[in-house]
Amino acid sequence: MGCSKWRGGFNFGHLKVQSKLSVFFTMIILFTYLFYCLTGYCESLPRPIYDQQSNFLNKILLNVGQEASSQQLGAHKSASPVSDAWDQLSDTDDTDSISKNVNGELSSAPVANNISIANNFGTKKFPQAIIIGVKKGGTRALLEFLRIHPDVRAVGAEPHFFDRFYDKGLEWYRNLMPRTLEGQITMEKTPSYFITKEAPRRVFSMSRHTKLIVVVRDPVTRAVSDYTQTLSKSPGLPSFQNLAFRNSSSGLIDTTWSAVRIGIYAKHLENWLRYFPLSRFLFVSGERLVTDPAGEMGRVQDFLGLKRVVTDKHFYFNQTKGFPCLKKPEGSSRPRCLGKSKGRPHPQIPSEVLLRLRDFYRPFNLKFYQMTGHDFGWD
Repeated sequence: MGCSKWRGGFNFGHLKVQSKLSVFFTMIILFTYLFYCLTGYCESLPRPIYDQQSNFLNKILLNVGQEASSQQLGAHKSASPVSDAWDQLSDTDDTDSISKNVNGELSSAPVANNISIANNFGTKKFPQAIIIGVKKGGTRALLEFLRIHPDVRAVGAEPHFFDRFYDKGLEWYRNLMPRTLEGQITMEKTPSYFITKEAPRRVFSMSRHTKLIVVVRDPVTRAVSDYTQTLSKSPGLPSFQNLAFRNSSSGLIDTTWSAVRIGIYAKHLENWLRYFPLSRFLFVSGERLVTDPAGEMGRVQDFLGLKRVVTDKHFYFNQTKGFPCLKKPEGSSRPRCLGKSKGRPHPQIPSEVLLRLRDFYRPFNLKFYQMTGHDFGWD
């Protein structure tokens, strides 16, 4: 009888020791895991390994009764940048962060030889694709449409790195980029790159594999749209014809005026083709982006190597603005359209002025068609 009691006590004590050892080793594994996560190691692991670790950790937490810690880990994993593609349609967050960065408030870090910086929420990479032009061609609409795609992460504001802030260095530029997960691509758009002489060389120095998207539009219509935007900011601006011609009597076009110069697409493309082959470019029709947004977005997604997620089900035509808008997502009270600055009514320009300008652009347009292998039908 006494021996039996002694044996029972011994087994109970043995179980206590075993339980304590189990909790002790569990805590060691837990803290080791959290340490590597905080140092960024977990995100750099292949996804199946990371998922296995997460599942194993969840089991451990359940076994030791750490429900609160398990909830924190779940919240950490749900903080993915792809939580809701529709949230990316708002420019405010990205614009605010970029404005701070442009003012030089980013912390400096040494430039690493690798192309990405790892952390718990993904990696910051140089953009694999850039919308380089053109101003008033439809670049903002294209970027907004692309940001619906769950595999696209883009900077909201225009970084202007390759034309204005190149002296800040590549590390500064990379820090402007959003964090991406494996399988996502990083993008930015700055339409002035297309007409900046130094931009092709600078982009090539970053990566010769960068994909380049150019949204083009009838150069005459584009020039009027450009003038309209400037006029809205400077009501005292001279008339369109006074700016477009060197003098009214000779009828010579003033190519120093930026509204005219931007539309000489063939000239600007020649500069880019010195560094990049034609296969690295996609030329998007600004007109088709309005009349057939889903079709043009299909071409863009194919070019970027993305699954065709953005389709005609995402668009409807806004008769008031005169261009397509994104249908409202579930849980939203209204659809998503571009801002009030888009779709401004153009001023009346004399028809003879427009005809003269169209004659000026015709040879440049034909050369551009030949260079790109695509007739945009502007003539």
